[in-house]
This record gives sequence, structure tokens and C-alpha cells, in this order.
Amino acid sequence: MYYIIYPLFYLLSLLPWRIMYFIADGLYVLVFYFFGYRKQVVLNNLLIAFPNKTEKERTRIAKDFYHNFIDTIVETIKMISISTKEADKRLVGNIEVLNDLYNSGKNVQLLAGHFFNWEFLNHWIPRHSLYPFVGVYQPLSNTVMDKIIYDMRAKNGTILIPTKHFKNQFRSYVKDRYALGLAADQNPPSDLKAHWVPFFNRLTPFILGPEKGAKLNDTHVVFCHFYKVRRGYYEIKFELITSDPKSFKNGELTKLYAARVEQAVKLKPANYLWSHRRWKWSFDPIKHSALEIK
Repeated sequence: MYYIIYPLFYLLSLLPWRIMYFIADGLYVLVFYFFGYRKQVVLNNLLIAFPNKTEKERTRIAKDFYHNFIDTIVETIKMISISTKEADKRLVGNIEVLNDLYNSGKNVQLLAGHFFNWEFLNHWIPRHSLYPFVGVYQPLSNTVMDKIIYDMRAKNGTILIPTKHFKNQFRSYVKDRYALGLAADQNPPSDLKAHWVPFFNRLTPFILGPEKGAKLNDTHVVFCHFYKVRRGYYEIKFELITSDPKSFKNGELTKLYAARVEQAVKLKPANYLWSHRRWKWSFDPIKHSALEIK
């Protein structure tokens, strides 16, 4: 089946950008107005995040989000055949912040949110970073699509580690130097194994894995903010948070990360993945220990 579906996607990826975006505009109409994919989740999230905005303003953000969401899908298809020259035209960034850390001998942990379009990073970072770029991913249930996405992400040298293998097999994938990219703003597997921090004026559970990993491996911690400049063109900004993660008290790095994500979202509200249920759980002072939010 792979040898039937992949050629179809490859041929589709060869269409000019203007035609791909024409298709994206049509898909937007279907997804937003007819199917309403996770529409209530998006609107509820925006109400929590921006209670002081009017309903009209939140609806405008929602519409822009769906445009960005659909654009990400068609841009991902384009990346199956995109050239390095074309990719470099469409994403720029201050990679020197990352490369200047290389001679320190320490590795890097890159923290990001689910900003659009994260798929460009798998093309751009491995070719510009002195560090080998490592990404953690959730395999798709459809094995054909999983292989297509995997090959697209890995073709420029990104080292991909499945989430279920990460904890026990990280060192079997990565032997020496690395820049590990983590988008750690999704819901943790359990609200009882999370760290609760303020996020858009509401206590929200975040996973502690990135903070624990940074301290255990004594890495530099770098925040990555990437966003759309105009349709099809993006910029990434690397910001060094700390080179001494062990100096932070437990929970402080996670709180700082959540604040950076919130700040980035406020700058570009429609550039964030609002379709995931970020506030799936509510803080319960009895159920969730107060020690977790210090």
C-alpha cells in the first residue's frame, strides 16, 4: 500500500505553492464551516486564554488558526519534495545562538510550544546546527502514513525517537552530542504525575520530563519561538534560558517554560495549536498536592 500512496503524495507535493494554497483555502471552508473540526474545543480554549477579548475577536483568532492549521497540512505535503534551497527561503533564524554553545562541550535541550509550522524545523535545523538534531515523535496508527511522515522528517538528518522508546532507549539512538527538541506543552499522561503552574491565569499541568532531563544531563536550555511571517514563510528565534539547569529549584524551569510559551502565544495568538484540550483537567487542592506548584 505504501508504494501506491507515497507516489500520489509525492506528485501532489510537486504542485506549485499557489495551487496548494488554493486547495488549502477550499479545505478551510470545509473544515471550519461544514465539519467544524474541534471547533468548540478551539473556542473554549480561546475563551480561557483571552477572557477580555470580545467574542468577535476570539472568532477572528479561531478563523486565522484554522487557516494556519490547514496551511501546515499542505506545507507538510510540499516538504516531501521540497529542495533545501526552497526550504531555506521559507525559514530563517538566529542559529548562531545554538551554534555558539557547541564548543562548551555541553548538549542542548530545545523547548518549544506547538507553534506553526513545526515541520519546517526538521528540514532546517539539521542542516544549520552544529549539533545533531533529535526529535521525539508519536508514531501514527496508520503505518503507511507513519512511514511517509517519518521519512519526510528524517530526510535531512533529524534523529527521530518514538515517545514510547525515549525513556529507556535514548542512548541507543544518540551516542554523543545532541540538541534535543521537545514540544512539552501537551497534556501529561496523568494529572497526578504533573507539575501545576500558571498558564493563562489558570493552574495547568505540565510534564516534568524536560526539566528532569535538563538537570540530569546538565544541558543548556534554549527556548524556540517560531512563527509565520507571511503565508509560507517563517522565522525561528532561539533564546538561551540557562546553561546551569541544576541551579534551579524543582519546578522553576517548568514554570519558566510555561511563561515563555504563554508570552509567545500572546504575540501571535493564531499561531498556536488551539485544537488540543490544554485545560482538560482542573486543579484540585485536595487531589493535587500543593507541593507540586511551588
